[in-house]
Amino acid sequence: MSRIGRLPVEIEEGVSCKIEDGSLKVKGPKGELERKIPGRIGVRIEGKKIIVSREDEERATKALHGLTRTLINNMITGVTKGFEKEMLLSGVGWKVGMKDKDLILNVGYSHPIVFSPPKGITIQTDKEKIRVSGIDKELVGEISARIRRIRPVEPYKGKGIRYADEVVRRKAGKTGGAK
Repeated sequence: MSRIGRLPVEIEEGVSCKIEDGSLKVKGPKGELERKIPGRIGVRIEGKKIIVSREDEERATKALHGLTRTLINNMITGVTKGFEKEMLLSGVGWKVGMKDKDLILNVGYSHPIVFSPPKGITIQTDKEKIRVSGIDKELVGEISARIRRIRPVEPYKGKGIRYADEVVRRKAGKTGGAK
């Protein structure tokens, strides 16, 4: 039995869950999320808990068991607290700003980069910080990765867009050797 999959998911106060047509709908104070449940995984609601079970002992089903439970837990956390990723910008003369809902990045290219976030994602900027937030953990992570991909951190000078908790391993540059 999966150690993670067998744990029940607590339904927090103010959250309603419904299972319809093979998908789970979670509604809370911050919004509503829906996720399709894999075929060999059983999900049932008992009082204030969601129980995830599997129908067989195949390897693929075992893998989906813990994953499904974690995704359901993330849905409940998302509609109550939300998710947030913070990113830092480092480079001389580089700046970040907002125009309406679009993110404007001046990161060393000949032109500013305009990034439009999808529905459900909020981007906030503050000098050299970018904060991506939303209720869907997967979408917040994907959008953060797309922004980071615009100008990833290079290891020699440390310039680029990085996550706030990311550690950049620096490399030594060329050494001018004497002949």
